[in-house]
Amino acid sequence: MKKIIIALDGHSSCGKSTMAKDLAAKIGYKYIDSGAMYRAVTLYSIENGIFKGEQLNPDALEKAMDHIKIDFHPNPETGKSDTYLNGKNVEKKIRGMEVAGKVSPIATVGFVRRAMVRQQQEFGMEKGIVMDGRDIGTVVFPHAELKVFVTARPEVRAQRRLDELKAKGEDTTFEEVLDNIKQRDLIDSTRSESPLRKADDAFVLDNSDLTIDEQNKILLKMFQEKSN
Repeated sequence: MKKIIIALDGHSSCGKSTMAKDLAAKIGYKYIDSGAMYRAVTLYSIENGIFKGEQLNPDALEKAMDHIKIDFHPNPETGKSDTYLNGKNVEKKIRGMEVAGKVSPIATVGFVRRAMVRQQQEFGMEKGIVMDGRDIGTVVFPHAELKVFVTARPEVRAQRRLDELKAKGEDTTFEEVLDNIKQRDLIDSTRSESPLRKADDAFVLDNSDLTIDEQNKILLKMFQEKSN
């Protein structure tokens, strides 16, 4: 069985990361959460005064990029990968609403995207990886052997995201989460730098009405067909 690159793209909060993590763990591949990389840059920007309220200072961010190191290490308790920013585990911090509300402006900045793409391509040099994001199959790995475009209805994604946030003890509303998702969809699909779009050769997987087990079985079958 040959090693391949698996690229999962799609809308925010549609379960790409869960699918990618589960598949990587099952087949013994390395999982790279590209969205977490942009969230880590956002967290760094928040914590280091690069955001002034809602306003991003791009000049300050560009100067800081050489000091932003992102990596992924397995979590022995979950068996999945956690995100590290400058050597510190930030997996929980980057999943909150504060970061979610500011990540899209960060992800539209050209020099940020180019820096992240370079890192992502380095991760994939030896293949045997699963990576999810917005532009993996179109920009990062246009020649990936398996490309999947994941989507779900906005209301379904909002409820899933709300359940996730409440489980972490965050206080927010369905309307706030739905508005955030719709704003991110608009920004992601209309930005000039690497907009969200389906690659021509990607499979479309709408998981609005699928269980996690059902979608995992579909994805595993796709992998088996492409890697044999």
